[in-house]
Amino acid sequence: MSLKYRCPSCGTSLGYEGLCWKCQMEKERQDVLAWSPEQIAQKREKLMENIKGLEDYQEPAFTDFWKLLSYLDAITPEIQKAALEAKVFYPCEIYYHAPEDVRDGLKSVLLETKDANEAANLMSCLAMQGDDQALQTLLELERNPRPWRKRLYVDPSIYAQCGGWTFDKEGHRIHLNFDTCYPMVKGTANEETPVKIGRLREDTCPHCGGKMVDIFVLDGKDERLKFLGLDGVLTATCCPNCVGFLDGPAYNRFTLDGGTEVFPSKLYDDEEEMECYMRPEDYKSMAENPFVLAKNPVPLFYGAFCEDVNTVGGFANWVQDWEYTTCPVCGKPMKYLAQIQWDTIMEGTEGTLYIEVCTDCKVVSMQHQQT
Repeated sequence: MSLKYRCPSCGTSLGYEGLCWKCQMEKERQDVLAWSPEQIAQKREKLMENIKGLEDYQEPAFTDFWKLLSYLDAITPEIQKAALEAKVFYPCEIYYHAPEDVRDGLKSVLLETKDANEAANLMSCLAMQGDDQALQTLLELERNPRPWRKRLYVDPSIYAQCGGWTFDKEGHRIHLNFDTCYPMVKGTANEETPVKIGRLREDTCPHCGGKMVDIFVLDGKDERLKFLGLDGVLTATCCPNCVGFLDGPAYNRFTLDGGTEVFPSKLYDDEEEMECYMRPEDYKSMAENPFVLAKNPVPLFYGAFCEDVNTVGGFANWVQDWEYTTCPVCGKPMKYLAQIQWDTIMEGTEGTLYIEVCTDCKVVSMQHQQT
């Protein structure tokens, strides 16, 4: 097919006239951020009137909910109470930090249900509510499982993870997310940034022979990144060609002066030699991407429902299910740090790279998901 058109915003070659999908999503996002207080109030009112529409992703209510939550942090207790009254338990994010009476309502329905699917949704909702009573409820269900547990794949402590936390066998809370979020935005030529995506290296991958890449370099001394508690540089290194074919995440240890030690990894099928699909222009595109850390923080779910936003902190846009990796050194759950949408730095690619960190052991993990 001949690509005879170009996106009027970014210049990408297209087979149709108009904005490319990434520029269209950015336009829609900026339109939402420009909503007046009156428009926001109207959207909230319509959402409560059609709260059952949340259960159908094709309904306007579903889209409006994610716009209100992701870009404006504008979901109110009244909306959460309306969802509980209508017994709407999906998407679970609607109950994020809901008030105590809503939590008690979710808990009551969960403890009474005999349906495994409903129990799974309700545990996710309680995880999003996330207070100490929610923790105690999930802990009790883990220690004393209900009959429906046999029809689920994982324990309540795994459902807790969708809310950005979990608990150990003693019931101690473990935080899995940072409570601040910054997006990566397109900067100007030679703009200084404490976060760099895609820095090329000289060494090569032992599996495919392609270039290793410092896929994510972060200077924790920048004032915006103080919330991470890193007094130095974090470097995440991987082979961008192979990271999606590994039998588990890619790991490396980092030193605060910018050094890295890459851990050995294994392919899903080690009997076949891995081919490098990366072209020179792909590495060039990756290394020359325009992204810089934004000046100001955004809502925690800013990057959780879109495929064109790279973020540091907050919540991820998990393509499949949330997946927190285990530190290979201490065995504790790692903390979600950042996401990189592959096709924002290389054309013709898909999926997302999720970066997690164990600050105690100074280890990072990188794992890929795609549809």
